[in-house]
Amino acid sequence: MAKDSVLTPRWKTTLWVLRGLMGFVFIATGMMKLLATPMMIEDFNRLGLGLWFMYLTGALEVVGGAGVLVPRVSPWAALLLLVPIDIGAFATQLTVFHHDWIHPIVFGLILFGIMYLQRGALRFKAI
Repeated sequence: MAKDSVLTPRWKTTLWVLRGLMGFVFIATGMMKLLATPMMIEDFNRLGLGLWFMYLTGALEVVGGAGVLVPRVSPWAALLLLVPIDIGAFATQLTVFHHDWIHPIVFGLILFGIMYLQRGALRFKAI
């Protein structure tokens, strides 16, 4: 895997700040789902997919949030958080809740930034 060593010190710091921010956000929101807070139960009941989906989403958010803090796997964790979680949240905000669609866009851009800064680590290498 490619290392962060090609980044300048300024970009390394930026990357760590982005990782920390996304780690905090997704671990916190994932834990809210896993702990079945009333707000999350209400939202997922309104969504209509059942509480199993809340727990699945929460688990993916906690795993992705923790993974984004680990340099070796952070671009993959960012991809996990971007594709099913963030894009799903954006679509849900537009179609079901009809509010707060800007947060998924901002988080998506940050997650994309993490992947971009570590784009070399996302390449598959043939054995």
